[in-house]
Amino acid sequence: VVMNPGYKQENLDLLNENLEKLNIKAEIFNSDIFQVVEKIAQKEPCYMCARMRRGVLYNKAQELGCNKIALGHHFEDVIETIMLNILYAGEYKTMMPKLKSVNFKGLELIRPFYYVHEEDIKAWVKHCDLKFLNCACSVTDGTIVYESKRKEIKELIESLKKVNKNVDINILRSSENVNLDSILGYKENGEKHLFLEDYDKED
Repeated sequence: VVMNPGYKQENLDLLNENLEKLNIKAEIFNSDIFQVVEKIAQKEPCYMCARMRRGVLYNKAQELGCNKIALGHHFEDVIETIMLNILYAGEYKTMMPKLKSVNFKGLELIRPFYYVHEEDIKAWVKHCDLKFLNCACSVTDGTIVYESKRKEIKELIESLKKVNKNVDINILRSSENVNLDSILGYKENGEKHLFLEDYDKED
């Protein structure tokens, strides 16, 4: 299935062209997400759009009796999310490679491109003579002016890589090597814990 969140006709034509080249038979179903986001979320359109699109996809998957949704997030999306959360949300959190849905029983979200680099995806797209759709929304066509924090973080990481070429992989590895002995606090199952809780128990 492919969701149409409100594409213009030229984007729908491009979508159908890509499906034909890949020999994929897909049902295109409509939603009014772009229209709703433009009305209610002009300050944070991308965040709201992503949440709404995921909700619609979960509902469609449940309707079809599916047990998994595969999203296309790649390696750079993952490390950018880590840095966005650190610098703008004040928490250490990343995208998970697979995640069981809390609100949609029996559904699991998976990210098969978790370790695949964006440049490799672009090379494959070029090799297959496909054309990216981008988001094809009001932000990408310039109707809504939005200062993307993700773009800012992407540029920051690229500048850091000029000094240390391993910066990107080290950002990801940091999420695999959290040292609980050297952090001020953490959350588990929604409950916050501070290092002082166990500090006196060590004596």
